[in-house]
Amino acid sequence: MSDDNNSAVSKMTGLGRRAVAELGETVRFLAGVAAVWFVLVTFAFAAFHIPSESMQPSLQVGDRVLVSKWAYGYSRHSLPLGMGYLLPESWSGRILGRLPERGDVVVIRDPEQGINLIKRVVGLPGDTVEVRAGQLYLNGDAVPRDPLDVVRYRDHGGEVVQVAQYDETLPGGPVHVIYERGDDYGLDNAGPFRVPAEHVFLMGDNRDRSQDSRARYGIGYVHTDQLVGRAETVLFTFASCRREEGLICPPWRVWRGL
Repeated sequence: MSDDNNSAVSKMTGLGRRAVAELGETVRFLAGVAAVWFVLVTFAFAAFHIPSESMQPSLQVGDRVLVSKWAYGYSRHSLPLGMGYLLPESWSGRILGRLPERGDVVVIRDPEQGINLIKRVVGLPGDTVEVRAGQLYLNGDAVPRDPLDVVRYRDHGGEVVQVAQYDETLPGGPVHVIYERGDDYGLDNAGPFRVPAEHVFLMGDNRDRSQDSRARYGIGYVHTDQLVGRAETVLFTFASCRREEGLICPPWRVWRGL
């Protein structure tokens, strides 16, 4: 073999080795990124999309919500990409488990539908929850709701809806705004419900557009093992409505607290 051929072979061999080394570096880098991502979405934060109107006005259709995984400890529902549901049913319970507080907005896993839901905690273990003519009662006492305004908006189905806005104040919780279409809808009279141990009672802020713990065939009492995390803030959203005279249309939102 000539010197020229030997030189060409050496160059090709050198290029091949460099390509393999660069490929190895790229694979190691991507594996590191994937590992960091896995740790973050398992133990720290995850983002969830809001598909329905049940939590209006606090959360709008299209919001991307940042959820803290550590707030209530960790369970099989903490694992990303549904990997926790590949584990045996016997793998239940929580590590470092803590109860939510009244007023927390939480993401839960609904095992019946196989989807994640987002609602507000209104009842803790031992609480008695009741709704009479739209008024929420907790342990026999009416939860204060102060009227704010009457607004109109176009819902996700295209219908123009008129709702009353109220400030509602749960015991020990922050003030939040709720929507009521009226006080004589299907779930405006429900209960009383006695919340069992290791469960919470959840309701949507858009009271007449939420199938929640009040509903006979809804989510019922939610076991704390089904908690995925606590919603902390709206990361961003693109306005999903068009501006019309006399109708409210929330603007784009970025990093807005709940």
